Amino acid sequence: MNAIGHALALAGSMTWEILWALILGFALSAMVQAVVRKSTIVRLLGDDHPRTLAVAAGLGAASSSCSYAAVALARSLFRKGANFTAAMAFEIGSTNLVVELGIILALLMGWQFTAAEFVGGPIMIVLLAVLFRLFVRSRLVDAAREQAHKGLAGSMEGHAAMDMSVPTDGPFLRRLFSRPGLTAVSHVFVMEWAAILRDLVIGLLIAGAIGAWVPDTFWQRFFLTDHPLASAIWSPIVGPLVAILSFVCSIGNVPLAAVLWNGGISFGGVIAFIYADLLILPILNIYRKYYGTRMMLTLLGTFYAAMVGAGYLVEILFGTTGLVPREHNAMVMAEGIHWNYTTWLNIAFLVLTALLVLRFVRTGGIPMLRMMGGAPDADHDHGAHADHDHSDHQAPHDRAPSGRDHAAQDHTGDHPSGHTH
Repeated sequence: MNAIGHALALAGSMTWEILWALILGFALSAMVQAVVRKSTIVRLLGDDHPRTLAVAAGLGAASSSCSYAAVALARSLFRKGANFTAAMAFEIGSTNLVVELGIILALLMGWQFTAAEFVGGPIMIVLLAVLFRLFVRSRLVDAAREQAHKGLAGSMEGHAAMDMSVPTDGPFLRRLFSRPGLTAVSHVFVMEWAAILRDLVIGLLIAGAIGAWVPDTFWQRFFLTDHPLASAIWSPIVGPLVAILSFVCSIGNVPLAAVLWNGGISFGGVIAFIYADLLILPILNIYRKYYGTRMMLTLLGTFYAAMVGAGYLVEILFGTTGLVPREHNAMVMAEGIHWNYTTWLNIAFLVLTALLVLRFVRTGGIPMLRMMGGAPDADHDHGAHADHDHSDHQAPHDRAPSGRDHAAQDHTGDHPSGHTH
């Protein structure tokens, strides 16, 4: 019982340490999503040019941080005509370039990891685009599109399909602080929490258990910490494999990354580990249903290679500039809750949470929670009704485009990725 209590105490301390940052991150993300309609995204992702991939990553960073929802939304964009490479760049941005991830990394591990995350993300996208050009042929993309149009359900389909943004035009701040805007913020905020809560709790519990039960000497031997060069080479290779087997995705893998950092994984290994939230076993199975077995295996190989490569390049860039922390002392291992600035911030942001949840409930948010699983063939557009303060609010279901209605496909012969050169 003492061992279980120790693990739960560590998990609780981690939760308290990052709580205000999570609330702040999701609030900022909700503000952006409240004024950016998903229907505008597809029009911007029609090719795999560098500018398009940069836009895709930026739009992803302003979208959901839930890995399952990001994967479902990327499939939805692809079905509606978005370029496959651009859809994958959007997916990477959604899970690895979001503000809440950066804040939590800074709190638990240091600002250097936040900087590395945002430097390594674009590097991974560039490497992935090159790998797609080399190995992903148009016939494979066409087969994946055909499979995608079958509409097989994955996870968080309803959440990915929901558009809760304000439908009116006008300046950003005017829309944001309007009555419909505040309602949209509350809806996005609560739905984002509902989407990532399971993975966050699992990640905290796993991190607490590993931190309490697995001695650092085990990780030190596993990551070859007595041989710095060997560790720098080995860690980015095995980091994603640990992530794949942990079943933890989204922000939930950050506490576990902190435990691994304390155990001796290299700086680049941490970054590769965090990026691998898009390759955990449940998501690989979703890729299989979305795009077929061949594309799933292709994504496994190309994503893994891009993660390892990004880990190496981040290690080199930050190592040569002296930005790699010398001590492995993430705050995740500190037990207990103390009366300090963290406590005051948590209280303030919990009050904000209560206000947003209250508005969510009063403006018909509860029925939306029941649709989070949803169906991939139903687009849920809530924006037009965001200003209705009725508890019996029901969001309409719009028919999704059929296979005949999607944008023209990239039939360009046997060029890699099916793109026009």
